[in-house]
Amino acid sequence: MKKTNLSGAWNLAVSRETTCIPKTPEEFMMIKPIDAEVPGNFELDLERAGVIEDPFFGLNPIKMQEYEDAHLLYTRCFNYTPQSGTVPELVFEGIDTIAQIYLNGEFVGSAENMFIHHTFPVFEQIQEGENKLAVIISPACLAARKNEAHASNFAQKYNYESMKLRKASHMFGWDIMPRLVSGGIFRPVYINHRPVEHIRQAYLATTNAGYNSAMELFFDIEIGNNPVKDYEITITGKCEDSQFSAKETPWFTAGKIRAYVGNTKLWWPKGYGDANLYDVTVTLEKSGKVLDQRQFRHGMRTVKLIRTSVTDPFGNGSFHFEINGKKVFCMGTNWVPVDAYHSRDIKRLPQALELLDDIGCNMVRCWGGNVYEDPYFYNFCDEKGIMIWQDFAMGCGCYPTTPDFCEVIRKEVVAIVRQLRHHPSIVLWAGDNECDQFVMGENFGRDPNRNKLTRDVIPNVLYNEDITRPYLPSSPYVDDEAKNYPDSYLTENHLWGPRDYFKSDFYKGSFCHFVSEIGYHGCPSVESMKKFLSPDKLWPWQGNDEWIAHASSPELSADGVYNYRIELIAKQIKELFGEIPDNLEDFIFASQASQAEAKKFFIELFRTGQPHRTGILWWNLLDGWPQFSDAVVDYYFGKKLAYHYIKRSQSPLMLAFKEPGNWRLPLVAVNNAGRVLEFEYEVTDCDTGEKVMHGRGRCNADDVVELGSIPYSQGDKKLYVIKWQCGEFSGDNHYVAGQPPFSLEWYKSNAKFAI
Repeated sequence: MKKTNLSGAWNLAVSRETTCIPKTPEEFMMIKPIDAEVPGNFELDLERAGVIEDPFFGLNPIKMQEYEDAHLLYTRCFNYTPQSGTVPELVFEGIDTIAQIYLNGEFVGSAENMFIHHTFPVFEQIQEGENKLAVIISPACLAARKNEAHASNFAQKYNYESMKLRKASHMFGWDIMPRLVSGGIFRPVYINHRPVEHIRQAYLATTNAGYNSAMELFFDIEIGNNPVKDYEITITGKCEDSQFSAKETPWFTAGKIRAYVGNTKLWWPKGYGDANLYDVTVTLEKSGKVLDQRQFRHGMRTVKLIRTSVTDPFGNGSFHFEINGKKVFCMGTNWVPVDAYHSRDIKRLPQALELLDDIGCNMVRCWGGNVYEDPYFYNFCDEKGIMIWQDFAMGCGCYPTTPDFCEVIRKEVVAIVRQLRHHPSIVLWAGDNECDQFVMGENFGRDPNRNKLTRDVIPNVLYNEDITRPYLPSSPYVDDEAKNYPDSYLTENHLWGPRDYFKSDFYKGSFCHFVSEIGYHGCPSVESMKKFLSPDKLWPWQGNDEWIAHASSPELSADGVYNYRIELIAKQIKELFGEIPDNLEDFIFASQASQAEAKKFFIELFRTGQPHRTGILWWNLLDGWPQFSDAVVDYYFGKKLAYHYIKRSQSPLMLAFKEPGNWRLPLVAVNNAGRVLEFEYEVTDCDTGEKVMHGRGRCNADDVVELGSIPYSQGDKKLYVIKWQCGEFSGDNHYVAGQPPFSLEWYKSNAKFAI
């Protein structure tokens, strides 16, 4: 479909009237407009115009709350040339959030959901030559007040508006994101020249994956009242020397076509084979003339989630994924907003995704407090073999289940599933983030299984639109059986707990097979901190209002829910090193070291715990704004120490020490490289330079093999460096032996061996 691009330069008028609120484009005429960019967010336009300062600097994030009542008018003129055989549609890929759209002074439609595309037929309003487009966006916080509240609705302190609007939850304030309740046209807008006779849907599903694979194309076409037998549907696909094709004359405007391919090239996750993709074309023809085409890439694979409701201390339970019938170990991260202002997402995605691949992730969880990502994200994961766990956009709350809200969610899920279901990288749909636990723990112990949204609305949509993937109603999921057990018995869990010493019993003693959230704090570098903190606020950390603001607290009072996060960093430093440094440089290093050691330990705990342990998704890769957080890469793409530790711990072949027992420290090899590996290794004591272990090893695919052990005493504090040679899988690792506290100076002196 051809498009007339409407992104680029626009005009923006901003009104903060609370009584004489402008409600039409004409009523905004008295306001002097400023230059705006689309895709964009209005705060970024205000900053470029010199009206406000950098919203990310100092205490400015808190000052931005003054603009939560802003009414916006976006306008632009454009030229339109009709195209024969097509119908013009006005398409917004992302409007944030409550909007009314006018074309040449005529109302064409409204939008109330920032997560989905909005398409408006404009055949009657558009004219050849010059046209004027206007978009009025109302303040989300005020719009939320119009929706009825119920006693059962529950949210985190700053997030009650998000229960009433389809707007990303993080924008109202989260422990990882600032309260920046933005507005704008944050994704592309264009006129789509849709063929009169066209393909409405074309969805290819793999029904059988093997050397000979079977596929089923679902098609839905629009041909008016014309005889259906005059048309033909063709599908072709090619991946290197493997190809398929099928053609049918339909009996109805919707139907299915089966296609078969021999010598199938399967799509495999990273580490388990090649992420093969077929270039697919679906064509609608009439009397030999091509009317419309859909082109996309298809990965032939099957996916299953094998799970039980609960487990026990003996591991009698299960939670693991099978791709093409093969059990895979998942190691990866949670994906949170790459920018607090989503118009900048696409500029940051390429570099962010390269980090995701480089650090060794084979799975990424798209967290429910975020937006659904740009197509670039899903295409990248398809090509790299990175599995996607896709939450629907709900998190940490008890959402309304009224008929009206259920219908809003139903329409959203239909739109998102149809938009994303052709991506082989998506291996799981999840209903929400932590809502089951919020319903039980924060709302008088209500039964989460009465949540109509995740137990009725969403699964019914999936039953109709995509039954090829597993569905998890919530993460963690508390079903009828699990609600009778403590959280520790869940097979899939989020391990936050006390956030004390990372080797405490809370972490080591967890029963879960799969951890989908686990993290630890680490400071950004001093170079990065200078970009978002005032010079006189860099140090000390105690009582520092700018540090608190950049721990994502929307308020500076003692009641701030997230104010504790700075002191938490200090406590975690003291837990590992016995004291809190009295200068910024050492504080940063100690913080990054404690974070790096923690995340390294979490990953190795789960990897060496196979086959009982089946996956770990740590929190998180990259900050979406400058802050103090669990991310291992800061907003400016500065890598913390943890990035380097994690990259080694996620190496396909990894050698690591397990936790000691019986006065011995066992060395194991973990192989998730997809084939048998043979290697040579050595272990060196950094203090003495003594080689304490060396030898040859062999490890089968998806196996853990003990290579031997060395003496261990809790009173001895040592840092061992492990090196191995195995061609492309050669690498190194380290292990800090003994019990904390460790000397910070001792650790720093040995860090050159550990990094």
